Amino acid sequence: MHAYPGTGNDAIMTVSRYQFHKPSGDLSMKHSANFLAIDLGASNGRVVLGTWDGQRFDLHELHRFANGPVNVLGNLHWDPLQLWAEIKIGLARYGQQYSQPLTGIGLDTWGVDFALLDKAGRMLGNPFHYRDARTDGMMELAFERAGRATIFRQTGIQFMQINTLYQLLSMVARHDPQLAAAETLLMTPDLFNYWLTGRKAAEYTIASTSQMLDARRRTWASDLLETLNIPANILPPVVNAGTVLGELRSDVAREIGARGAPQVIAVGSHDTASAVAAIPDLGPESVYISSGTWSLIGVETAQPVLSDRALALNFTNEGGVAGDIRLLKNSTGLWLLQESRRQWQRDGHDYSWDELLRLADQAPPFRSLVDPDDREFLNPTDMPAAIRSYCRRTGQPEPDSVGAVARCCMESMALASRAVIDSLETLLERRLEVIRIVGGGSQNALLSQFTADACQRPVVAGPVEATALGNVMVQAVATGHIDDIAAGRRAIASSIPLSSYAPAASVAAQWQDAFGRFNALRQR
Repeated sequence: MHAYPGTGNDAIMTVSRYQFHKPSGDLSMKHSANFLAIDLGASNGRVVLGTWDGQRFDLHELHRFANGPVNVLGNLHWDPLQLWAEIKIGLARYGQQYSQPLTGIGLDTWGVDFALLDKAGRMLGNPFHYRDARTDGMMELAFERAGRATIFRQTGIQFMQINTLYQLLSMVARHDPQLAAAETLLMTPDLFNYWLTGRKAAEYTIASTSQMLDARRRTWASDLLETLNIPANILPPVVNAGTVLGELRSDVAREIGARGAPQVIAVGSHDTASAVAAIPDLGPESVYISSGTWSLIGVETAQPVLSDRALALNFTNEGGVAGDIRLLKNSTGLWLLQESRRQWQRDGHDYSWDELLRLADQAPPFRSLVDPDDREFLNPTDMPAAIRSYCRRTGQPEPDSVGAVARCCMESMALASRAVIDSLETLLERRLEVIRIVGGGSQNALLSQFTADACQRPVVAGPVEATALGNVMVQAVATGHIDDIAAGRRAIASSIPLSSYAPAASVAAQWQDAFGRFNALRQR
């Protein structure tokens, strides 16, 4: 979803010093292996084959399927049983198409959401979707009971009403019987890992998104949970990324036709953690943007940053796959454009992404801007209408065409990235010279150029498949096929193409003026 005072080299040292437990024998950088990455996003899921030939990674998508919220009696839920069925279809396709036994399976998902299990390990109802309205007012209630500063200093996590902490607090406030009956809470990827192996555990990077993990001790923040009457006894032990959870359950292996018993590995189970793991040349001068439905903008640090300044700027300290910290801020990303496209489809106009970018490029620049993080855009029924309403309410011209709406979304995203990067530099007390964009948004050339121009910094875009690559690479490290994360990043750099965008000095003044307007909107 979601820097430390000192030298930037500390962050690099953290990556290189952290070693996964690896099997005995000289396997490093030599033997080929096949891994499956199960990548579940908020709008779709995939099962991807990652092959390692001893030098490079190659990816091949085996199965793709839809995902999204299900509205039941006015509440938004996920459907994990359908996702489980789709996961098994993807796993079975590997056995149908390849004879080489699998070396490993790793799974990552979005952050913050969870399932509750009873004493028999059965799921207590369908998990809620993070955009469900049950968390309205819960942050304010938590501040009353525990204090905003106290919560941040324990967890180091950005305040967002979607966080697990406020989802659970809403259950406490409503005396939800599921919470009383729960024996175990499993974050979304931990649930599927349990179904794959029978082992209940909380992987560190996904646990860190909950706002319930002590940022320094990296264990559950039991004092905070007790203050909020949230039962800490339902939380499983925390394990590091790279932990081998066990072999694939025999019944699942038989069902999918697996050859042998592949290892299931707790990768960076938060999809952003896996994506950041795959960024080549991510040094102390770099800031990353993991670009998708959300834009996660940050840097790597050795330790959490829990200062008053970090609290005031609402930054988050999420776990990294190498035992480091991803100091970042969550900002609404392509969600505005994705939801606008869905509305146009409902209206009978199925614009391709290429068409939308072409129309946006042709639209007049800087006519209307929005704050992507305004609550009005959290889950509107009609996104283009919500954008027009926001512009009308803030005294701006309403975007009057598809291209104008699309351009408004992307210019506003680029300016939101600039605002976060400026805040990061204030926190770090140094300049971040290069922006590295990964994920699905990295293939949006217009957005990448807007970001370079808005921030007046060069942008390096790619890999597009950062999450799957990071997932597979952590598996390769955990099974001894690669030495460490630093070596894995070098291998990824030699495996994929990157695109570069230079800031245009000719439009710098226009973007600076737009940034002033954007900041004024946010201050309103």
